[in-house]
Parts: sequence; structure tokens; C-alpha cells
Amino acid sequence: MRNGKHKTIRVLLVDDHEIVRVGLRTVLSQQHSILVVGEAATVAEAIRQAESLKPDVVLMDVRLPDGSGVDACRNILASFPGLRVIILTSYSDDDSVLAAVLAGAHGYVLKEIDSTSLISAIRTVAEGRSILDSAVTERAFQWLRGFAAGQEMPGVEKFSAQEEKVLALVAEGKTNKEIATSLNLSDKTVKNYLANVFQKLHITRRTQAAAFFVKRQS
Repeated sequence: MRNGKHKTIRVLLVDDHEIVRVGLRTVLSQQHSILVVGEAATVAEAIRQAESLKPDVVLMDVRLPDGSGVDACRNILASFPGLRVIILTSYSDDDSVLAAVLAGAHGYVLKEIDSTSLISAIRTVAEGRSILDSAVTERAFQWLRGFAAGQEMPGVEKFSAQEEKVLALVAEGKTNKEIATSLNLSDKTVKNYLANVFQKLHITRRTQAAAFFVKRQS
């Protein structure tokens, strides 16, 4: 669909706060080249809306009632690789940034962004480029580079077969409960395996473990 000389960018808003969605819709509706085609408040709704509405860009919050926006991002891009996702969040911590990068997000911006910059980010991502601010993501990429190098370090102990399975599911963004169900284990057993993985890698965060796994596979 076109409007004048510009292709209209179809946008899906995903945030569990209605007031945030109303604000975003109000701002974006003033742009002739941007059309808000739908809204979602949960991961499940986001995935359904992405499938039925086929937007060009999804503006995705990180914290949602039924899970993580990062998981929604990963699932949506697995089914629709041509779609573009911008994580729009209040959180700039390393874990959130790294998780978004690993999930394939094309942008990561904070909710304190001004409307002009947000619109520019949407257009940039829709054109096929990425918006991953270096000031926010540099530490995340340092982790990735560090684990790529650390993969060959003799100090990293080998994992047991079960630890490998747990690590792979962590990299998929699964919770301990989901991992326990998938492997037919108790939550406590999963925690023990995960603790062993953390100890062997000398890390403390799930996203660090995910980074190690992803880089080792590449």
C-alpha cells in the first residue's frame, strides 16, 4: 500500500499498558507514511496479530504478562523472517539488551525516546537497517566476543549430556519450569544443572549462557 511516493509502513504495537499504546498510536497516526494496523497486550496476542495482520514493523515491549517480549520477537521472526522488530522498553540493563540481540531484534530503544527519534527509528528499521545504539549495546557485544574467544579456553570444563540439553533450552529462552517439562525433570534438578553450567562457564546470568551457546554453534 502506498501513500504518495512513500510506502506505508504497517506497525503493530505490543505493550501491556493501554495508555502507552494510546500514546504511541496518537504519535504515529500523525505520520502519513505510518499506519498502526493493530495492538497486542500479551505475547500470545502479539504472535497471533503478527500472523493475521502481517505488519512491516513490530514495536515490542520487553515485559509482558504472559512472558517476555524477547521470546515473542524470537517466535515471530522464526515464522516471519522478513518482519522487523524494535524493542521499545524502559530497561537498558545488559541482560535485556543481550537477549534482544540474540533474539534477532532490529532495534532497541528506550521509552524515554522523543517522538521524532522514534519515527526515524521505525523508518530506518523498515528500510532494512538496524537501530542498536552503541552506548546501550556495547557491553552486550563484548560478552558475545568474549564468549567466542572463551570457547577455546582450556579452563572451560566439558558439559554432561544433560547439561548440554539444559544449555540449549536456555538459549531458546525457556524458563526453568519449561525446561523441566521438556526434559521430564524436576525444577530443582534443572536448577542444579544450570548451576553447574554457570560454574563451569564462570558466569552468573542466563543470557551469558545463551550467548556462549549461540557463539559456539556459529
